[in-house]
Amino acid sequence: MQIIIESGGTVRCIYSEEIELATIGTLTITRASHVEPDQQGCWQADMGPVGGPVLGPFKRRSDALAAEHAWLEEHWMANQR
Repeated sequence: MQIIIESGGTVRCIYSEEIELATIGTLTITRASHVEPDQQGCWQADMGPVGGPVLGPFKRRSDALAAEHAWLEEHWMANQR
């Protein structure tokens, strides 16, 4: 799990349950994306909430989730440094 601690004390990460984040302090959790099915039954990851593109379509939801996570690590987390 990658965690970025900004100079003002704000902590940023892609949420997971690897560690109990509440031990760091008060949490504010916001959505970075929306993984949803389309009308053809394929999956898309809409990265719009963090200013990104729509990824997909993917045949499997797990592929959309993996693409979402990879995009967030490469673009959103990297831009927060």
